[in-house]
Amino acid sequence: MTDRKPVVILGIGNSLLTDDGAGLHVLAALAAGGVPDGMVLVDGGTIGLVLLTEIEKAGALIAVDACQMGAAVGTVRVFEGTGMDATLGGTKRSAHEVALADLMDAARLSGSLPVRRALVGIQPGSTGWGLEPGPEVARAIPRPWPPCCGWPKAGA
Repeated sequence: MTDRKPVVILGIGNSLLTDDGAGLHVLAALAAGGVPDGMVLVDGGTIGLVLLTEIEKAGALIAVDACQMGAAVGTVRVFEGTGMDATLGGTKRSAHEVALADLMDAARLSGSLPVRRALVGIQPGSTGWGLEPGPEVARAIPRPWPPCCGWPKAGA
């Protein structure tokens, strides 16, 4: 038994709104492929401060969400550490970003913000009604997921 805190993968999104549910579709892909020891999957839905208890348990945090980046639909970018903070602290492009920024601020104030943290953003196309992502976003969710070291860095 180890005292190490797990890597929490927080999927964010609305599963009823096609590409907006990208983070939740990533969680489903991870669950289908088997979750490695030391990782915990958390369905963050459309987010709320109740998730602070999940962050307090985390040794590292990976939040996955649809993110308006002005890129081609299906583009995946990773914003790590202070890059994540800057992305969340800039112009808000979705309701999730506002809520995730609030959640990160609450974690910071409580002293539980993981030093190792990242936002994996997937550029959405459509956020209309539907239970599945569009084809470009679906292709951005490779199997098995996460692509790990192959994640493109922000600005790449």
